[in-house]
Amino acid sequence: MAVTHTIGRRKTSVARIFMKEGKGAITVNSKDYKSYFNTATLHYKVEQPLKATDTQGSYDIDVNITGGGITGQAEAIRLGISRALCDINPDFRAALKPEGFLTRDPRMVERKKFGQKKARKKFQFSKR
Repeated sequence: MAVTHTIGRRKTSVARIFMKEGKGAITVNSKDYKSYFNTATLHYKVEQPLKATDTQGSYDIDVNITGGGITGQAEAIRLGISRALCDINPDFRAALKPEGFLTRDPRMVERKKFGQKKARKKFQFSKR
């Protein structure tokens, strides 16, 4: 089977997913995902699309990820894996779409404006 390549994004994280048939190994930046992500919650986020489609242990997944923090990276990987599963088998879309795994979360950090302290916070106003 050929390698399926997809991209997942969240905030400033960009995950490139390379998925092929195998024994279920998930590597993130040349490390096992359990050593790259240190909490069980993040492990769960990465595994969610595989559990939803009942394909754990069927595919080897190699991930290159840049930018953002670890939570945004885990969610970017989740989106990329979901897209790859839909490319491999379009029937998986019915299981992934209601869970929201195919939706790109557009929320980004609002930029700082000039003349202000932060994006929304202003400098203290003195009346006198």
